[in-house]
Amino acid sequence: MDVNEEKSTDLIRTIKFFLKETFNIIDDTDVNATIEDIKAGVPIKGQTAWVLIFSILIASAGLNTSSTAVVIGAMLISPLMGPIMGIGLSLGINDIFLLRKAVKNFGIMVGLSLITSFLYFSIPVFQNETPELIARTGPDVRDVIIAFAGGLALIIAFSRRSKAITTISGVAIATALMPPLCTAGFGLATGKWHFFGGAMFLFSINTIFIATATFIIVRFLKFPFEQYLDSKRKKIISNVIYISAFVILVPSVFFFYKLYKQSDFNQTISHFIQDQKEKNGVLVFDIEKDYSKQEISFAIIGNKINEKDLTSLKSLLKYKGYDNVKINVIKNYQESEGNKKLNNDEKILLTSQKIANNQYPIAAVFESISKEIHAIDTNIVEVSYGRILKSNFNLIDTIPTFYIKWKDETENVESENNQIQNWLRVKTENSKLKVQAIQ
Repeated sequence: MDVNEEKSTDLIRTIKFFLKETFNIIDDTDVNATIEDIKAGVPIKGQTAWVLIFSILIASAGLNTSSTAVVIGAMLISPLMGPIMGIGLSLGINDIFLLRKAVKNFGIMVGLSLITSFLYFSIPVFQNETPELIARTGPDVRDVIIAFAGGLALIIAFSRRSKAITTISGVAIATALMPPLCTAGFGLATGKWHFFGGAMFLFSINTIFIATATFIIVRFLKFPFEQYLDSKRKKIISNVIYISAFVILVPSVFFFYKLYKQSDFNQTISHFIQDQKEKNGVLVFDIEKDYSKQEISFAIIGNKINEKDLTSLKSLLKYKGYDNVKINVIKNYQESEGNKKLNNDEKILLTSQKIANNQYPIAAVFESISKEIHAIDTNIVEVSYGRILKSNFNLIDTIPTFYIKWKDETENVESENNQIQNWLRVKTENSKLKVQAIQ
C-alpha cells in the first residue's frame, strides 16, 4: 500500500469515527430504565387525571382568547404523551399486556379531554370562533413531519441515561396534541361538526406518527421482546402485535401521501394567485380551495385574469395528477360595465371611473371606498385620505394619498400595502395614487 492509499484509508476511518461518535445513540441507551419510565407514564389516574383536566381547561381558555402563550403553558404540563408512547413501546417489544393498558388509558385520556373541553365551550360566552381554534380544524403534510420528527426526538430523549426534560417539554409543544382535542370539544359543544371532524383527524395524525416513531426507535435500539412461557400463546400474541403494528403503519403512509397531495394542490393554487397579484395587478379574495371536490373558487377586483393563464393553471394541475379541476371565477368586475342593471359593486366601479375622470372627487365616495378596503383586508383598522402637494421647484403636482393603519400583528405590511395600492390605482385609473402605512 503506497502513501496516498494509506492517507485515503486514514481519512475514511476518521470520517467514519466522527460520524459514529456524532450520531450513535446506542451506547448511551438505558433500555430497562426507558421501558420502566414509559410504562410509568401510561396510567391516567389520580393526580395525572386531574393534571390532564386542568391542562385541558387552560388550553381551552388559551384557544378561546387566541393566547399562544397560555396554550403553550398548558401543553407543558399535560400528560398526553404517556399512553401514546406506551402503544409504540408495546408494539416494539411484543408486550400485549402493555398494549391493552396503553389503549385503555389512551381512551380514558381522550374521553376526559373531550368532556372537559365540551363543558368549557358549552358556556355561551366562550363559543366564539378564534383563529387559534380554526387553525386546528385540519392537518397538512407539515403536521405529519412535525409529529413524526417529534416522536423520534421524544423516544430518543427518553432512551438516554440522563433524561432531557427540556427536550420532552419541547416535543410536547411541537407536536401539539392538546389543542386539537380542545377544538374537537368546541365542535361538540357548538354543533359544528367540521370543527370536531377536522380536529380529531389532526389529533389522530399526531397520535399515529408519534406511536410509529416510538416503534421504529425501539426496534432500532433492539429493545428485548417480552418473553412468554407458552410458545402457542407467544405466537398468538406476536400475531396480534404484528396486526396492530400493520393497522398503525399503513394509515401512516396513506395519510402522509394524502396530505402531501393536498398541500401540493393548495400550494399550486396559492402560487398562481400570488403571480396574478404581483404581475397582473389582480386583487383576489374569498379564495376557497376544495381538494376533495377538486374545485377552486375565488373573486377578483381590478384587472381581468387572462383565459390563457387559467388554461395554463388547469394544464399544470393536470400534469400534477389533478384531473378535471373546476375553477370558478365568482366575479370579474371589469366585465360588468355593459350590463343594463347594475348591482352595488358595479355601481361602485362606475363611481370609481367618474373619480378617475374628475367628474367628482374621491372625498365624495370615501365612505364606500373605505368599506371596500376593509372588506378586502380585515387587518386594516383605519383609513384616511388626503391630497398632497408636491413640488420639484419647477412644477407642482397633486398626489391623492390613502393612509392605512394596520393591526400590530399584521405580517408583511409592505406587501399588503402595495396590493391595496395596486387595486386602488386600477379602481380609480390613477397611477399616481399612493398608499402609506401609518402606526
